[in-house]
Amino acid sequence: MFYKIIKFRPNLRRRTNFGENPRDSKWLKHRLQEFKNRYFPDLTISNNLIIKFGRPTKTRLGSIKHGRRRDNPNTIITINGHFQDQQIPDFVIDATIMHELTHYAQGWFSPHPQKYRHPHLGSVVKNELTERGLDDILILSRRWLKKNWRDYIRKYH
Repeated sequence: MFYKIIKFRPNLRRRTNFGENPRDSKWLKHRLQEFKNRYFPDLTISNNLIIKFGRPTKTRLGSIKHGRRRDNPNTIITINGHFQDQQIPDFVIDATIMHELTHYAQGWFSPHPQKYRHPHLGSVVKNELTERGLDDILILSRRWLKKNWRDYIRKYH
């Protein structure tokens, strides 16, 4: 096997203590199951769907990709590591999870047939979330991010 050595310098400003009730992968998995059952009841999970926190980033709130297996690959949803902080409201994390779940439902990095040629062209994600009654959480999330995200990143990234 080939292993790649990655060097990084630790970010001393980044928070590591997130309080008594930490957000972890178990918490994320619970949120994902809750949203799938409530807002995506028609969606079948056809492969292993893994959700986890990734490294803290400035611009990417979440991502979806295939795992390393070639046959029947896992789908991995990665959520920004900054979202473990209790200062980030739950609705921002919820909107990000539902955004990535919409990509899964539309056939991006999932066994489902791909509905669209491009994942964001023509606001297809926003339109689907609006059809499912989630426009309020999208508006709240966008407002909070526009108002607070830059200051949060300056302070903790």
